[in-house]
Amino acid sequence: MGDDAASSPAFTLLDASASSIASRVDLLFVALLALCGTVALGIAATIVVFCVRYRAGHRADRRHPPTQARALEVGWAVAPLLVFIGVFVWAAWTYAQSRRVPPDALAIHVVAKQWMWKLEHANGKQEIDELHVPVDRPVLLILASQDAIHSFFVPAFRLKQDVVPGRYTQLWFTATRVGEFRMMCSEFCGSQHSAMLGRVIVMRQPDYSRWLDAPPNPAVARAEPAGAPRDRGRALFDRLACASCHGAGSSVRAPRLEGLYGGRVELEGSDSVVADDAYLRESIVAPGRRIVRGQAALMPSYADQLDAEQIEDLVAYLRALGSEAHP
Repeated sequence: MGDDAASSPAFTLLDASASSIASRVDLLFVALLALCGTVALGIAATIVVFCVRYRAGHRADRRHPPTQARALEVGWAVAPLLVFIGVFVWAAWTYAQSRRVPPDALAIHVVAKQWMWKLEHANGKQEIDELHVPVDRPVLLILASQDAIHSFFVPAFRLKQDVVPGRYTQLWFTATRVGEFRMMCSEFCGSQHSAMLGRVIVMRQPDYSRWLDAPPNPAVARAEPAGAPRDRGRALFDRLACASCHGAGSSVRAPRLEGLYGGRVELEGSDSVVADDAYLRESIVAPGRRIVRGQAALMPSYADQLDAEQIEDLVAYLRALGSEAHP
């Protein structure tokens, strides 16, 4: 078991750390706690000394009170400023490290909905309120919400990421300990928010490989075409007749989708954008927001026809088209 073992009643200041970023976050937190505590105790001690020394009736020398203390004023202004700047740089560096996704990260899609987490691995295997990951390997979570704002939080990893309707957010981590760790929603999302709980199960790589190749759990099966997300996305692409506009022989002059993913798209005006997951999703649900240069705004919105999981499948298929065009 991991940090959530019920058989460990001993008090600890911090929850057990189980990710590569956790120790850095803990060090920053403890340093801030020690700094603020030292300053608070120093100020409190000074107040007590002054109250005792200069209390009414005490024979303290009050004949020549200081009228200015330039060195003290400058020092009291400059020293905290330098400390605050140092803490900011330290925290900014730690945050930047937590946002730099390794190129070999294992991508897992997560859909949050009232009130559950639905997760899907690259081979199409799905989980509900559980996330199996290998130890010592970077994992990238691509998060989407189907209804309200949720927040994906694993205390032992010291990581939290809001999941916002209408957009993709990302969170990556490298688990460093084998075991089970709490997974929860930390953003109030409705009447059963407190029940939106789950667990992250960190496994050794051979165990994870066996789990990934095992037959899927029937309780998590979905009514849509089986297989990997891109395979379901291809079936959805065909069912929606997207090729009638985006295919090579179509009569409508719509942008070609082969090789689109990862490339730069020129928009009307002088703007351009990288065709990443967020751009593809926006082009499906709100195609009128950003018009491709030289293209007419003819594509309808599929926001009311597709749910969050179907959109992810479609994006997975478009991502595969781009990967095949850019070996």
